[in-house]
Amino acid sequence: MGKMIISSSIVLYKNNETVLKAAISSFLKITFPDVILYLIDNSPTDELRDIFDDSRVIYIHNPSNPGFGAGHNIALKSAIQQGSKYHLILNPDVYYAEGVLEELTDYLEKNTDIGNIMPKVLYPNNEIQRLCKLLPTPYDWIGRRFNPFKKMVEKRNDLFELRFTGYDRIMDVPYLSGCFMYLRISALNEIGLFDEGIFMYGEETDLCRRLIDAGYRTVFYPRVHIYHHFEKGSHKSWRLTKIGMQSAIYYFNKWGWFFDRKRRLINKDILRKINSKK
Repeated sequence: MGKMIISSSIVLYKNNETVLKAAISSFLKITFPDVILYLIDNSPTDELRDIFDDSRVIYIHNPSNPGFGAGHNIALKSAIQQGSKYHLILNPDVYYAEGVLEELTDYLEKNTDIGNIMPKVLYPNNEIQRLCKLLPTPYDWIGRRFNPFKKMVEKRNDLFELRFTGYDRIMDVPYLSGCFMYLRISALNEIGLFDEGIFMYGEETDLCRRLIDAGYRTVFYPRVHIYHHFEKGSHKSWRLTKIGMQSAIYYFNKWGWFFDRKRRLINKDILRKINSKK
């Protein structure tokens, strides 16, 4: 295969050290010889500086806290300069077994039209997380949360979160979770990095959409899995709720609110492909 640099970045903010160490260890178990892990610490202090002693780890303290996507962009810019071929956007609350990244890398090597790939995501108790989604409408991101009619919400979730698929097959998905984004660097060179106008929540949606617009596939690959602690912070904090609302407004101002023809076409095409493979 020759020399192939694999890089990753984790954006930190006052993280639980035990949980964070599991994420770091998961990536560093990779068998490829040329790897780099960036820890971009947006915390006010650098208490996490010495959390892991490994020559492959680069720690950058960034207390200005410009946001999730902006933090990862610091790492991505460096990874591009270093000649990285693939880059993993990794949440600090994710962990996984050996071999996961190797299998995903092999699949990317064989399918050069894929710009982003995500494995099956499980809770620590092995329940599945429904993180495959269609491109969102304003109702999906704003209305669902405040809809008191649970049956109506569940019906929409079945479609929006592609629950009807069973999450048991490889499929193109236009909106994949930002907890684990395995990205092709050459695709990012073409479309650009995360939109720093989004502080947090929705930056992965925007990036997936730009990949699709450029002709790349964004793929769910359930043959390997990861574990994600996954706490919906935006549902527990009004501050994070406000940030989520601001991100949604930014996203829909950019791509369109109710009259987004491209969104309809992309979602329709995805559903057609999924249903044709039943």
